[in-house]
Amino acid sequence: MNYKFFFLLLAVSSMTTSCIFNRKGSGDGRSEATGWKYNDAEWGGFEKIDYEGQVSGPNLVLIPGGTFSMGLTDEDVTYEWNNISRRVTVSSFYMDETEISNSHWKEYIYDLERYYESFPEVAINALPDEKVWLDELSYNDPLVETYYRHPAYDDYPVVGVSWEQVQDYCKYRTNKVNEMILIERGVLNPTPDQKDSDVFDTEAYLAGQYEGNVRKNLPDIRTGGERPVRYEDGILLPTYRLPTEAEWEYAALALVGNVDNPKDELISQRRYYSWDGKSPRYQNRNKQQGRMLANFKRGKGDYMGTAGNLNDRASTTSPVRSFLPNDFGLYNMSGNVSEWVQDVYRPLTSITLRDSENHDLNPFRGNVYKEVMKDEYGNYLDKDSLGRMKYRYVTDEELAGRDNYRRGDARNFKDGDDEFVEYEYGKYTLINDSSRVIKGGSWADRLYWLSPGTRRFFDQNKGSRTIGFRCAMTRVGGPTGNEDTGGIIFKEKGKKVKRKYR
Repeated sequence: MNYKFFFLLLAVSSMTTSCIFNRKGSGDGRSEATGWKYNDAEWGGFEKIDYEGQVSGPNLVLIPGGTFSMGLTDEDVTYEWNNISRRVTVSSFYMDETEISNSHWKEYIYDLERYYESFPEVAINALPDEKVWLDELSYNDPLVETYYRHPAYDDYPVVGVSWEQVQDYCKYRTNKVNEMILIERGVLNPTPDQKDSDVFDTEAYLAGQYEGNVRKNLPDIRTGGERPVRYEDGILLPTYRLPTEAEWEYAALALVGNVDNPKDELISQRRYYSWDGKSPRYQNRNKQQGRMLANFKRGKGDYMGTAGNLNDRASTTSPVRSFLPNDFGLYNMSGNVSEWVQDVYRPLTSITLRDSENHDLNPFRGNVYKEVMKDEYGNYLDKDSLGRMKYRYVTDEELAGRDNYRRGDARNFKDGDDEFVEYEYGKYTLINDSSRVIKGGSWADRLYWLSPGTRRFFDQNKGSRTIGFRCAMTRVGGPTGNEDTGGIIFKEKGKKVKRKYR
């Protein structure tokens, strides 16, 4: 036997194995864990997506997350102690640049009317309450006919919409944006004539219960055919929703503008409003000096100043892009209209003071858990007559074995009613599980309510002439943008070392 040939063959075999299994990273298209090839039918066809990053939905601005002091920033003139200051962290998210306008809402109603001709009540139930402008001792009657319908107010914030109506709008907007993404990707053709159960719904599409007018599906590597877009492809956006109270307050303060040196993580100056200082007028010495920074009620009976020199130029609301934006680029985070947020209202915002440290990352009150309905074999039930997936509420009994959460409905969880107060609606308080937080102050409020830390509540089933809203969206991936890999590469003497995460 030629031993030299044997050892040469062994060496080559060893080198080949080493090349396969000692590869660093997945840039060569192989799994770091198994060595098997990605995206190759001959090697099983497992797909690893070259993810492009989350695109910004229409009108959305990325709000890089961070820590801040949530709650009271000035004297508590109401003496309610319902916004006790505490340190929390908010993860990165997206926020609408402006409040949702009358034009946006009219587009929504238009689509509901043409989509659901067999169910006209869907569009009727979504109409704003235009009678919110009526008052026994005021003549605002013309606004009942003009504010929502007349084109002069198209770019003004929609009002008279309830928190419940806003939830439906967020679902609609999610579906419209994701449908447009699939159309622009060349997956679907536009189908403006879709009706009733055939209306595009993101969840129904991902569950395989909506096909649509397919132009060209994605290639299916495993079978060699085609397949629809999956959630795992990273193409479709997360849901539009209302911001949480913490997100809204963080975005309104925009303290990023007061960070002198990002390396030190030091904020040079606190903020009482969405801008620096305590004055509602622009202070810098330039052509903007003296301009009002928000739309609010300056004093008793003074909604816009004196003729010939109007201060905020609006007796009621103003266009959604009025005034200067804050340092995140968001308009009217103080004034114009108060805004719905997602949270259920309770006076003790820190849950209970002794337990607040367990809820200081993305704090939120209002979780009511739901799951898509399935049959006994785990298959989704057929979508409903409006093309939407059917849901059921999660019960406490089925959560008995869990450690992280044990309540299907957590609106009352640790709200203090067993220890401090009793929330008996109509007898001791006006607070109940339908009370939702509103933030930001409005055209009818004094300057105090424009501070992002102030908070009030309103019934989720009612609308008001002083309340509007804007949407938010969860950020997936790195917190600072699509170039963010989620960690830091440290270098040692010019050499890259193992990635270390914060």
